[in-house]
Amino acid sequence: MLICAGGTGGGVTPALAVLSRLQGEGLSIDGEKTLNLKSSNLKLLWVGGEGGMEAELIERQGLPYTAIPAAGVHGVGLRTLPKNISKLVRGIFASRKILRDFKPDALFFTGGFVAVPMAVAGWRIPSLLFVPDIEPGLALQFLAWFAKKITVSASTSTVKYPRANRVIETGYPARSDLAKWDRASAREALGLDAEKPTLLVFGGSKGARSINNALLANLPEMLEIAQIVHISGKLDWQNVQDAKRSLKGTHAKNYHVYDYLHEEMGAALASVDLVISRAGASTLGEFPLFGLPALLVPYPYAWRYQKVNAEYLSERGAAILVKDDILEEKMLTLVDDLFSHPQKLEEMRSAMKSLARPKAAENIATELLALGRN
Repeated sequence: MLICAGGTGGGVTPALAVLSRLQGEGLSIDGEKTLNLKSSNLKLLWVGGEGGMEAELIERQGLPYTAIPAAGVHGVGLRTLPKNISKLVRGIFASRKILRDFKPDALFFTGGFVAVPMAVAGWRIPSLLFVPDIEPGLALQFLAWFAKKITVSASTSTVKYPRANRVIETGYPARSDLAKWDRASAREALGLDAEKPTLLVFGGSKGARSINNALLANLPEMLEIAQIVHISGKLDWQNVQDAKRSLKGTHAKNYHVYDYLHEEMGAALASVDLVISRAGASTLGEFPLFGLPALLVPYPYAWRYQKVNAEYLSERGAAILVKDDILEEKMLTLVDDLFSHPQKLEEMRSAMKSLARPKAAENIATELLALGRN
């Protein structure tokens, strides 16, 4: 029996990939093949935060979900701090009740302050922490003290934790459904021209306003360079639709817009030659899976984890880091330069592909299963 605790952000999607792998074909531990862990053999419960956006994602996968009170305490104002501390305390008591009722053999933490009450309440239960970003935030650093094992996306993360012998580099687990797409089937599914250069502009599940605005400011000129798949998020969806309606002829045909993609996200990643996006944790797993060169624009108004992710990929020649405040000015030049120099784009593609860890979900699932058996 396994409890997974985590909130919104970069930990949800990889955790679902791991849980899916746990429920798939047997895993090998020390050379011994396990039984198939279908739902009759493995009981799962996801614990999230009250009002958390992750609930929809978890329930789409048919997993049981329950919520607890939780809130962050770092960087909040003095007026908010007492209320958030109270939520954490109530979350600990709620977690204790869940643990008494569910009696898990192991805990799986995917980050964020939502996991803190469960970690405190379940400190005696073996737990595994997955750290999606290169540099963990404070909540993850706190959770690391409770975890028996810590799995990380890249080896550069291992220096961030106490008792380094607990740290295992597994890679970032990409969803299994992403890999089913090849370039031809992906372009057909999205109605893209099979021969034209293709750009993906993506701001994450909520969207990224500065990225959306930069593209719209340069849209006619960008469409002269490539056909564009634009996943805008819901916040700017009306503006994107208006921009689409204002285009004529070939420009309109070459501008493919979506507010969000679920199952077809793999098609978007498989079909394009270059992506412009934020530098959330998924870039460490999903872009390498497809060998997808990137212009990465770290979100500037939060903890520096996106900047560190972008630096990790850019230092290895797989991406180019672009500051948020100069994106609109530089976007057209950067994209034109890359599409005008296919050798440079190919070198970035090769560098990104070299970072792929296709067995990351299996690696973590195996560690979790071993933890639960001990």
